[in-house]
Amino acid sequence: MTQSQDLLQKLADIAADSPLAEARLTREAATTHTQGSYDVLFSGNDSGDFPLSLRLALAEQIARWHGEESLAAHYAGRITTAPAEDRLASALAHAELLTFKPASAEPSHLQVLEQAGWSKEAIVTLSQLVAFISFQSRLLRGYRLLNGENGSAASSQLVTAAAWRTEPQTLSGKNAPPAFTREELGWEPWLAAKPLAEFNALEKATLAKFGHTDSDYFRLLARNLPLLEQRTLTDKGIFFTSGGLPRKERELAATVASKVNGCIFCASVHARKAAQLSKQPEDIQRLIDTAPGKPLAVDQSPRWLALIDLAASLSATPPTANVKQLATLREQGLSELELVDLIQSTAFFAWANRLMLTLGEPYTETV
Repeated sequence: MTQSQDLLQKLADIAADSPLAEARLTREAATTHTQGSYDVLFSGNDSGDFPLSLRLALAEQIARWHGEESLAAHYAGRITTAPAEDRLASALAHAELLTFKPASAEPSHLQVLEQAGWSKEAIVTLSQLVAFISFQSRLLRGYRLLNGENGSAASSQLVTAAAWRTEPQTLSGKNAPPAFTREELGWEPWLAAKPLAEFNALEKATLAKFGHTDSDYFRLLARNLPLLEQRTLTDKGIFFTSGGLPRKERELAATVASKVNGCIFCASVHARKAAQLSKQPEDIQRLIDTAPGKPLAVDQSPRWLALIDLAASLSATPPTANVKQLATLREQGLSELELVDLIQSTAFFAWANRLMLTLGEPYTETV
C-alpha cells in the first residue's frame, strides 16, 4: 500500500520510517481493508438513492462531531454538489442518534427513514457510514496520539458505563436481557435481512466464505455486500492476528467499548471470550456489572486499569484519550504494536456497537 492510498497515514502525518508505520505495516490486513471500506463507501457518483454528495456531507458532519477537523476537511474538500436538503435532514437525524446515543435507538427510528423514502439497502449503507466514521475518527485520534500529538485538553474524569435499553421484551415478543451478561444471546433485526434466495451464486459464496450465510445480522449487512466484505476483513485483520497485544486484551478492549456504548450483545460475546482466554472471569464480570454512570477503570490490576482507561476514553464521543494514558501503558511494558492493537480493537467496536444497537436488539436464548 502506498501513502497516496492510505488516508489515515496522510491525515495523521505518519512518517514512512516511524515505529507507528512499521506497526501498521505489520497489521497490513487491517490497514488495507480499513482503506478498502472507505473506498466502497465513498466511491461512485451522485446517482441512485444515496448519492455520493450526501455521503460526503454526512461524513464531514460526523467527523466534526468527533472533533476530527482534518478528517472533516477531507470530506468537505471532496463535495462538488450540495445534497438535497430533505434527504440530508433525515440522514443527519439518524447520524446524530448513532453517533451520540446509539443505545437509545428504537425500531421507530428505522421506520421514520423508510417513510422518508429510504430503501432498506440505503438504510444499511447509511448506518454503516455513520458507524465507519465513528471507527475511522477513533483510529485517527489514536494514531495522532501515537505520533506525539496530544490534541485537545484531556478529560480529568474517568469514562463511565452507559445506560441501556431495559424493555422486558423485544419487538417480536422475545425476552430481552435485563443486564449485561456473559451468557450467549440471540439478536434479531428491526429491518428485514436479505433472504438467501435473493443472492446470486457468487454472493452466496462470499457469505459462505466468512460463515455469514445463516446469520440474520450479516445477511442484513449484506444488503451492501462489498462493504460487508471489507468490514469483515478489517475485523479479522484486527482481532485474528499473531503477536502484539494478547487476544484476551483485545477482547477486553471490545468489552470496554461495548460498556461505554451500552451494547449488551457485543459485550456478552467479547466478555465471554476475554474471561475464557484470561482465566479471570471475576475481573471481567466486575467490569460488565458496572452500573450506568459509574467509572469503568476501577478495581483491576495496574495493567488492566491502564488498558481499560485508554479504551474507555477512546470510546467516548468525542474521544478523550490522551498521551498521558499512552505513557502509562508504555510504563506497563506495551510495545508500539501492542498499542496499535489496543487502539484498533477499541475503535472497531465504535463501528460494531453502533450497528448492533441501531439495526436490531438482543434476546435471551433460554425461556
